[in-house]
This record gives sequence, C-alpha cells and structure tokens, in this order.
Amino acid sequence: MATEAAKTFYLVIKTPEKNFCSEPAEEIILETPSGQIGILPGHEPMVSAVAIGPIRIKKEGEWEEAVLSEGFLEVNQDMVVILVDTAEWPDEIDENRARRAEERAQERLQGKLSRIEYAESRAALQRAISRLKVSSHSHKI
Repeated sequence: MATEAAKTFYLVIKTPEKNFCSEPAEEIILETPSGQIGILPGHEPMVSAVAIGPIRIKKEGEWEEAVLSEGFLEVNQDMVVILVDTAEWPDEIDENRARRAEERAQERLQGKLSRIEYAESRAALQRAISRLKVSSHSHKI
C-alpha cells in the first residue's frame, strides 16, 4: 500500500460552481503563464498561476484531458489543489458555441481596443481555442 501511495497524489480541481475533480492522479501536465509544467508524486511544494489551456491528467495509466481557465495551483506534500474560474471535460464543451466565441474574439481584436478590452478579448480567444482543441480529442487520450 505504501508503494501505491508513492505512485499517486491527490488532485483537487475546484471552480466557484463545482468540485470538478477530486481523486488520485499519477501525473498532471498543465499551462502556466511561464509555460507548461508537469507534476509527479513527491513534487516540491509550490504555488503558481494557472493559464488558460488544457490539463492532462494521468490516472490508472490512462490520460484524460480537460480545459481550465485562469486560476491558481498549490502543490503540498501528496496533494495538488487547483482553483480556477472554469473547468470542462471534452463532452461538456459545445463546439459550435466555442467556434462562435472564437470568431467574436477575433473580430474584436481587429478593432481599436483599450488595454483592458484587448486583454479580455485575448483571454476569450484563448479560452475558445483551448475548448476547441480539447473537444476535438476524446475524453481519454
């Protein structure tokens, strides 16, 4: 049993609306503002921002993929807690809605925008692109 515990950590992903994921994981790979990071059991404690993009979760030797919005990540001993605004599995993503959001964001970026409007439009575009990318994969990859 101690060997099994050393192969996993407890992963918790929460949004304001729901407890998205709460289970053992063998590895995760996700986006941060500094680039992609991977976390394995025994990872050093850390806190990081989470960027919009996919998260890959390895459980029982199988990979699953979801999409996360911006948030924060905390790694402690044998637990990883991720707090984000939204998290979605591929089957929860409406591809048509994501395509329309991508088009709207691209159109807005063509116009004259304030810095805040530009940042919001870039974030909307990144969310839409990430949703489309994850929804094109199966739930288990």
